[in-house]
Amino acid sequence: MKTAAIYTRVSSEQQKENKTIGSQVDELLHFAEEQGYVVPEEYIFRDEGYSGAVLVRPGLEKVRDLSCEGQIQAVLIYSPDRLSRNYAYQVVLMDEFASCGTEVLFINSPKADTPEEALLLQFQGMISEYERAIIKERSRRGKRFKAKSGVVSVLCGAPYGYNYIKKTEGAAAYYEINEEQALVIREVFRLYAEEFFSIGAITKQLNTRKIPTTGIRNNPATYIVIG
Repeated sequence: MKTAAIYTRVSSEQQKENKTIGSQVDELLHFAEEQGYVVPEEYIFRDEGYSGAVLVRPGLEKVRDLSCEGQIQAVLIYSPDRLSRNYAYQVVLMDEFASCGTEVLFINSPKADTPEEALLLQFQGMISEYERAIIKERSRRGKRFKAKSGVVSVLCGAPYGYNYIKKTEGAAAYYEINEEQALVIREVFRLYAEEFFSIGAITKQLNTRKIPTTGIRNNPATYIVIG
């Protein structure tokens, strides 16, 4: 029997919660049995919360080590984008595995035994990279449009100088100026821009006056620190 390693990856907390990495492992174990491979438990690698655009991942590093040491004959992966969403990285990894005599098998992609199959695999890698670039661009344009429209992207607590106003049925969440804290911010600006105080000197002034930061008013020993 030939020995294989299983490599799985998910990039977000939501995917981890939905247990998509577990479903990948289940399908790959069934696939290994069909293909006549033995997969030791310690050869099942899970990179949870790692982006496919990053090449250095703990699980992937271990698979590469096993391949270089000749410990495995194949790497089983759900799809090319689980290996990497960067086409150049896919090529580097595939070439590395091939040079070590390690076969790479994807469930959702044909074996690249012929020039046509290799071309299809390359197209899938390029499409994955293109989709990722499109998602980033749409996100950037969406944030830019909202900013120009005067809509603040409110995801959590407000920064110093603002109050966080929760979302209601009739209005989105937004930041409201905290007049008390705004006085402190204006004073900081005056000290820096007009009095030419250093950051350290401004910090000392705030600490001397015992001005607390936004989220720690219950701890009077902690004050604003700039820098």
